[in-house]
Amino acid sequence: MPDNNIFTKDDLKEIYDLHFKAIRNFVYFKTKDVDIAEDLAQDVFVKLWSKRETIRKETVKSLLYTMAGNMVINHFNHMKVVYAHETDTSRYGSKEMHTPQFLLEEKEYEQKLNEVLEMIPDGCREVFLMNRIEKMKYDEIASRLELSVKAVEKRMSKALAIIREELGRKL
Repeated sequence: MPDNNIFTKDDLKEIYDLHFKAIRNFVYFKTKDVDIAEDLAQDVFVKLWSKRETIRKETVKSLLYTMAGNMVINHFNHMKVVYAHETDTSRYGSKEMHTPQFLLEEKEYEQKLNEVLEMIPDGCREVFLMNRIEKMKYDEIASRLELSVKAVEKRMSKALAIIREELGRKL
């Protein structure tokens, strides 16, 4: 008997036809750039296809919005890094901080931070990024993810514990 939870190409096409425009508009609302919205919305569906064996059909709509929101966060984080390295002065205030040693340490720290963020379970990472990057309050996160505030607090606590353990510092 076939598993009703595994997506086929036809399922993806149906989901794409039903939700693509809304996801693109959601991303456009956050980025204010049509091209970026189009690209990130496409990426959402590519990622959905790559994870098709692990997702439930009944939660696909909320998953699409979560994935789109996370891709927007990642896009802006990437743009911050690009902008910081394109400017003549460091985001810390002076050119002296652009010593080779400083740049190496900064790059190593960013790499370690990204590795630690990848270690955090998806739900916890999502709550952490929504709070720290999107500056959302716990009740807003709970509403968007259809969770209780207590569940959001628990996920945030777990994410922070992992970060503290791995990096040895608070964020």
